[in-house]
Amino acid sequence: MSKSQESVPRVNFTPPRGFAATFKSHAKETLFPDDPFKQFKNEERPIKKAVQYFVPIFEWLPNYSLRLFRFDLLAGITITSLAIPQGISYAKLGDIPPIVGLYSSFVPPLIYAIFGSSKHIAIGTVAAASLLLAATIREKVSPDADPKLYLNLVFTATLITGIFQTVLGFLRLGIVVDFLSHSTIVGFMSGTAVIISLQQLKGIFGLTHFTTKTDLISVLHAVFEHRHEWRWESAVVGLIFLAFLLFTRYLKKRKPKLFWVSAIAPMVTVVVGGLFAYLAHAEKHGIQIVGHLKRGINPLSIKDLNFESEYLPVTLKAGIITGILAMAEGIAIGKSFAILENYQTDGNKEMIAFGMMNIVGSLTSCYLTTGPFSKSAVNYNAGCRTAMSNIVMAIAMMMTLLLLAPLFSYTPLVALSAIIMTAMFGLIEYEEAYHLFKVDKFDFCICMAAFFGVTFISMDIGLMMSIGLAILRALLYVARPATCKLGNMPDSNLYRDIQQYPAATGIPGILILKLGSPIYFANCSYLKERIMRWIRDEADITNAKVNEVEHLLLDIGGVSTIDMTGIETLQELRRSLEVNGIKMGIVNPRREVMEKMILSEFVDKVGRESFYLSVDEAVEACRFGLQESKVSKNDFPIYPTEI
Repeated sequence: MSKSQESVPRVNFTPPRGFAATFKSHAKETLFPDDPFKQFKNEERPIKKAVQYFVPIFEWLPNYSLRLFRFDLLAGITITSLAIPQGISYAKLGDIPPIVGLYSSFVPPLIYAIFGSSKHIAIGTVAAASLLLAATIREKVSPDADPKLYLNLVFTATLITGIFQTVLGFLRLGIVVDFLSHSTIVGFMSGTAVIISLQQLKGIFGLTHFTTKTDLISVLHAVFEHRHEWRWESAVVGLIFLAFLLFTRYLKKRKPKLFWVSAIAPMVTVVVGGLFAYLAHAEKHGIQIVGHLKRGINPLSIKDLNFESEYLPVTLKAGIITGILAMAEGIAIGKSFAILENYQTDGNKEMIAFGMMNIVGSLTSCYLTTGPFSKSAVNYNAGCRTAMSNIVMAIAMMMTLLLLAPLFSYTPLVALSAIIMTAMFGLIEYEEAYHLFKVDKFDFCICMAAFFGVTFISMDIGLMMSIGLAILRALLYVARPATCKLGNMPDSNLYRDIQQYPAATGIPGILILKLGSPIYFANCSYLKERIMRWIRDEADITNAKVNEVEHLLLDIGGVSTIDMTGIETLQELRRSLEVNGIKMGIVNPRREVMEKMILSEFVDKVGRESFYLSVDEAVEACRFGLQESKVSKNDFPIYPTEI
């Protein structure tokens, strides 16, 4: 090495950290990537700050003002008008008594307002989770044969959902939700929307018999098998309501300032439908109605929880699957609005908030709730400023339960079907699916796996198919990591991928490869074979008398970690290269990688002089070595041997 090179900053060979320090660093990055405890440092009143952190209402409520309340009051009343028809509709979708759907918009929003960190999420029931919950529990208990037991299992599944979400939040395991990719959610929600829409044909046609299955074939078969039950009166009323609701959605798209028209349209449908059913004696004409709704707030349901071993597997399955789905939807929506308004939401705190409201909800006759997009979008467009809008909605719902609940008994089921169908049409994201197809074909396949799995098989299998395909893709990225050959950009010391930058040129006698992923047992063989192929490709160029490899430089700045198999593979590669007269250099190893190389004595075996801080430094060192070489490899080409 020249004297000028000795003054160049060298690779840091600091002794490796101890196990405790390494474990602490890894745990912090895995569980606390946002460093939530940083705000408690140098704090004069850490207990107060901690209470505000874990119970956000104590942070924003002391600074709350009447000016903010005016906005939240309007937003809260607006989302209440949407919560009443949606609560009844989605409860019927899940074969749950309609009054339980109203209960679920009273207690859970209060709990979320205390623990939630989003200013714009509006809490309520959701169609996909309602249907998935029903489809799972129906595997064991029929809501028609034993409605009491069925409802008890729904409450139990909701409790399990709440416990599951809370535990994930406290353990900072939000990574579980990350396995639901955007492509999976788009496909799942679109497929679910198709199935739910088709199921509403039961209400539109006034059918009394229907299938309990959720796949497309079974639903269509049930519709046409019982065509002798079709009632034209119900179909006409349903089409009128559907046309009205779709028109209000179209109006909102054309004139966004008229969003409130679309927001109150479901409530108008329920009120008009109820008046029509009462005055026209709709039941006598085959138009079914909701039936009796008793007045009063949520009764306690703690005694209704069922943990019998016979039913526990199905409640665990229903609680965990719907819990993950509801969490993913609520957190994603909360983050979307936070980005729009430039504030932060904590995904783990949101999981705790969702979990707490479902735990308390399960004890007060509520079923699974989260932050549905439709209601949250209305809340945002109505101008809400804080979570107080959820409190306003809860109070308004309490007044409805105490005073107005029986009035909704005459709501026609066909009106609820029209409301659900209109909401579902907005969840079929064909434009997003086309966008995925244009950008990433594999993402499109993941999306379609969820869509067709949900549509033609079942909701849980479709979801698992898509998640499995997404995990397979992640494993393929690990098992077949990308490598590229680097070349020198003209008139600079920058080295870039020669395929991406055709102007970049290779260095005679030097092969520079960039590795961009962790080196694990799963990809070691592939990496070794791929590197040898790069060298063979250079040897083919040698036949044209252009250049020949004497130095191999591996830029591993993008390698975040390496295991023992990876280190052994690098040692085998080095020995194989030495047989062929090729020297190997390591460029820019990261701290964790360097620590393992030191502990495994890899550094001592290859020599510290083989490690470089940058590609430019490594190239200069190799050029210096080439100049001192006394043997002309151009006359005696050496080819790499097979390993």
